[in-house]
Amino acid sequence: MTMRAPVLFAAILLPAIPICTAAQSPDWRTPADISGYRTTPDYAETIAYLERIAAEAPGQVKIENFGKTGEGRDLKIVIASKDGVFDPGAIHASGRAILLVQNSIHAGEMDGKDACLSLLRDIVISKVRKDLLDHVVFVFIPVYNIDGHERRSAYNRINQNGPELAGWRANGSNLNLNRDYMKADAPETRAFLKMFHRWLPDFFVDDHVTDGMDYQYDVTFMIDDSPDVAPATARWIRETLTPELADRVNASGHQCFPALIDLNDDTDPAKGLAFEADQPRFSTGQMILENRPGLLVELHMLKDYKTRVTGNYEILRALLEVMNRDSAKLIALNREADAEAAKVGAHPLGNEKFPLATGWSGETTPVLFRGYQFTRGLSEISGTMWVSYRHEPWNVTLPAATGFKVTASTFPPAGYIVPPQWTHVIDVLDAHDVELSRTAAPWTGKVERYRCTGMEWQGKPFEGRHPIFRGEGAGAQPGHYGQCALATETMTFPAGSVVVPLNQRLSKVAIHWLEPDAPDSALRWGFFDALFEQKEFGEAYVLEKLARGNLEKDPALKAEFERRILADPRFAGSAQARLEFFYERSPWFLENHVGEYPVGRLLSLDGLPLLK
Repeated sequence: MTMRAPVLFAAILLPAIPICTAAQSPDWRTPADISGYRTTPDYAETIAYLERIAAEAPGQVKIENFGKTGEGRDLKIVIASKDGVFDPGAIHASGRAILLVQNSIHAGEMDGKDACLSLLRDIVISKVRKDLLDHVVFVFIPVYNIDGHERRSAYNRINQNGPELAGWRANGSNLNLNRDYMKADAPETRAFLKMFHRWLPDFFVDDHVTDGMDYQYDVTFMIDDSPDVAPATARWIRETLTPELADRVNASGHQCFPALIDLNDDTDPAKGLAFEADQPRFSTGQMILENRPGLLVELHMLKDYKTRVTGNYEILRALLEVMNRDSAKLIALNREADAEAAKVGAHPLGNEKFPLATGWSGETTPVLFRGYQFTRGLSEISGTMWVSYRHEPWNVTLPAATGFKVTASTFPPAGYIVPPQWTHVIDVLDAHDVELSRTAAPWTGKVERYRCTGMEWQGKPFEGRHPIFRGEGAGAQPGHYGQCALATETMTFPAGSVVVPLNQRLSKVAIHWLEPDAPDSALRWGFFDALFEQKEFGEAYVLEKLARGNLEKDPALKAEFERRILADPRFAGSAQARLEFFYERSPWFLENHVGEYPVGRLLSLDGLPLLK
């Protein structure tokens, strides 16, 4: 499909929504409808259309603010309820399920916004979809990344076919909000978490547009059913929801693939489809920790805007149909998942490991794939292989990487205790609404604690930080996560230390934030970087004296030193490293406490002097 050329004057051409006279019927076409899907409305036009609907159907639609963006714009949700009940507690008590749909977190990918405008109109104005509210309350964020949405340009999305003006991927501080869910640096993220926990929806959707290869499908999607999802929920997702969504979308005339499409080799589609693992930095990864199903929708970037928006409409319509039929089952599954999460700390340090990260098991499954014919060739520009697609069907069976394995895990403690000076770490737990208590007095007791070595930080910034993991994109420089060894010891914690029990619904959030091995832990994101800074140093002539004395007294140390010189040329050639070898094995270095993780893993919650 040919990419549409940018049109710089598109904003001038956007038609206004017609105002009807008394003799005319109201025109409820969306702004995108009116433009023939050449354009998408800006934020003011989007809200104006939604306010028209709310004024027309006040007993069914309400618009609420839930916070502000970094630039001070009001974040809004739209609520559609069949009977005018807009209170989350009352809705949960009624036995109806709540669907929360998030749009435009990447504000150049605004297809879901326009799909939700059309879907809301069809539910409460034309009422052709009114049955979608029978057992479900439909809540959506029209634009989440508003500041990025208003940074409109014809040149924000080089990979995308329309609309003429699109928003920017990141927020006003140039943070990618879909990498921020766990660390919660952005004001939008913190507002989202408060709103999410107020509503505690039964199902979450995040609408996106792809990057990547060219193919025939216009709708792709992913719903996690990995080992860290509650087993009964994962079974419903795998056996019922995923195949039904694909069938219902295909029946509407769109082409749907029930997985994200990522290649093992970007220069050779024939090598098959890669494995995709979710992490808590992403919206759907965060949903795993919230014990809720999360659907990631990806519309294909090279399809025209109308095809993409209507495809987004159809998958939301299909989801609402399944949720209406299975509302009682979904609510029961979520209740069971919450109860399982609250038991994580009930039998601490037992023999049941908690998964922190998952990866590909090595299994492949043959799948029928509808791609496009392509040509591979050596590029004189890039100096490597490149792919050129032509729009002739390539229907082929490809190997798809399937099957999960747990790549990192832990035996959960009864809870954690965090010294009060680590305020930024505690603030994130608080932003996630994790249940916390504080000690009323100093407390000394046996805990498990980590000692970490071998950490190396990513050279280039990633989402405003220099994490201890590889970031994204071709320019990312790997960070190296070393090793954190666990030991039991007696520690003293000051009054005001924060106690995080794991007998709570959000136990998974606490574990992923405070366990160093978790992929988006506080340690990996750099919240504990000061732990790895040595603050006292020895002068060379002092260390020389220390080294000579220890070599005379300790033959084993002498042998270790000599082996290191022979095996490591860089060490042998560095006077500082040779002297530091002896300093690091002395009581003076140990007093630096370098790499000593300050968070205690509690063996029991009994006897803690907690504030009432």
